[in-house]
Amino acid sequence: MIADGLVVFMSQFQSFAIWITGLPASGKSTIVSALKPQLEGLGLTVEVLESDEVRRVITPMPSYSEAERDLFYRALVFTGEKLLAHGVTVVFDATASRRHYRDFARSVIPRFIEVSVECPLATCMERDKKGTYLKGQLGDSLTVPGLQSPYEAPTNPDLRIDSTTTTSSDAASQILDLVKVKFF
Repeated sequence: MIADGLVVFMSQFQSFAIWITGLPASGKSTIVSALKPQLEGLGLTVEVLESDEVRRVITPMPSYSEAERDLFYRALVFTGEKLLAHGVTVVFDATASRRHYRDFARSVIPRFIEVSVECPLATCMERDKKGTYLKGQLGDSLTVPGLQSPYEAPTNPDLRIDSTTTTSSDAASQILDLVKVKFF
């Protein structure tokens, strides 16, 4: 019985959150795909909260209004908090175009890392497989971060990654190194 309690305590002690932010198509999801198995290699239980997947549940017909985005990011952080309370390490894979969304997460999650994936808008537009920027250019979407809507980059992230010069594997290794320094 005590051993079981120790396992629960240790997993809760080790849980932390990483928020990977950047413009749409900057390389966030590619980095997360490389990062998750590296974190799991440390023996951590990891859950990725990818904004498009979560949004399909919370706002299946998104308007991307400020009020809806505020609700969405609060719900995303709430979900992350609940997972963290059960010892799950959480990776937020979300643009979170306004700084206050990420600042809110940092204010309620004490073991928190913010990673800024930096990439010029033109390169993001070239990489865009989902057609997000094309929809914005055609007027089918009026709230694309970096195009019609501002993207507020982190002013003091824990780590900056230039996705034009860093491979996803190297980026994941940089994040893992930071995790080891901060939390192990």
